[in-house]
Amino acid sequence: MPAENSQTESDGFSAEERAAMKERAAELRAEGKKGAKKADGLQAVLDSIAKMAPEDRALAERVHVAVTATAPELSPKTWYGMPAYANEDGKVLVAFKNSGKFNTRYSTLEFQDAANLDDGDMWPVSYALQKWSPAVEQKVIELVKTAVS
Repeated sequence: MPAENSQTESDGFSAEERAAMKERAAELRAEGKKGAKKADGLQAVLDSIAKMAPEDRALAERVHVAVTATAPELSPKTWYGMPAYANEDGKVLVAFKNSGKFNTRYSTLEFQDAANLDDGDMWPVSYALQKWSPAVEQKVIELVKTAVS
């Protein structure tokens, strides 16, 4: 695989990833009404990501890849205009809030109350994201695995 297709830094989706997402959307539409709804949700997320500033877009793309690869049972959808991923009941488990949306210092990965992150009487549900790295990717994967468990 050429080096420009390797995605350890925040440089966006590779051509192969874009093609795979388009193929998946077509597969979902072919499944009928329920599949078409999922495909529309995926397209809404991709459109939302495409509208972001370059720094936010690069982070959102990597989050999208990490979440969908780790928990393919989650359905992409937009939530308040942000990329989000919902369980089979349609409840959002995790969302990406880009810094440009509310003019904040950093983007955040936010888990909602449907996520299984409970740990005693207090636990974090929002994580600041400034730069994508292998360590950040691993933490996101671990959090998503826990959230869907």
